[in-house]
Amino acid sequence: MTLTQLEEQVPALKEYTKNMPEDIRNRCTVRTHPAGSIIHQKDMELGYFGIVVLGENRVINEFENGNVYMIEGNKAIDFIGEVTILARMERTSVTIEAVTDNVVAYISRRDAERWLAEDMNILRLTARHTAFKLYRSSYNNGAKLFYPPSYLLLDYMVRYGRQNGMDSAHPPKAITVGRTRQMLQEEIGVNVKTLNRTIRQLKEEGFFDLCKGKLTFSKEQYRAAMDWLEAAKDK
Repeated sequence: MTLTQLEEQVPALKEYTKNMPEDIRNRCTVRTHPAGSIIHQKDMELGYFGIVVLGENRVINEFENGNVYMIEGNKAIDFIGEVTILARMERTSVTIEAVTDNVVAYISRRDAERWLAEDMNILRLTARHTAFKLYRSSYNNGAKLFYPPSYLLLDYMVRYGRQNGMDSAHPPKAITVGRTRQMLQEEIGVNVKTLNRTIRQLKEEGFFDLCKGKLTFSKEQYRAAMDWLEAAKDK
């Protein structure tokens, strides 16, 4: 697939690429990362810049003792490598894993640095994305230290529901959280025993059901979780 074909499939991409120099456009390649694969690894030398046009991924930090900490989840349209390039660092600071199939348009780091220097539009968009991620991280920073596991899991469920249309004019009848227990453990920040105990407890209290081991909730259960969270904040 070419960049032009990708723009035809996802017209919103044109807002990002409208001023891309023609020679850089001609060198652009499109790649699909299947769900579960690593898009890039922490501490690798970054030689490219990518625009995630389709798909969802998660940003994680891996430590030498084997522990994994989930920093954030992102949906298209998003960028790959923009923080490393803007910070003028050589190596990546995080690992990015595809949650669903990710379609990414790639150019070399050298081409990206030139494009960012010449085109105020793409510089503004990358800066805005980076600022939004920092804002989101700062806003939620510390929650995992001070809130109990029940709060963290229901808060995650509500945010997942919001991102997947539960607050829309025509919400789905039910939403299933497409995460394994391992992924939930990493994203919420609790150990697996605590997570499993919390899931059992909240299921018994009626906040969600389980479908093939995954959390599934209706609009009513979503609202009940929101009410619980609001009440918990006042305690």
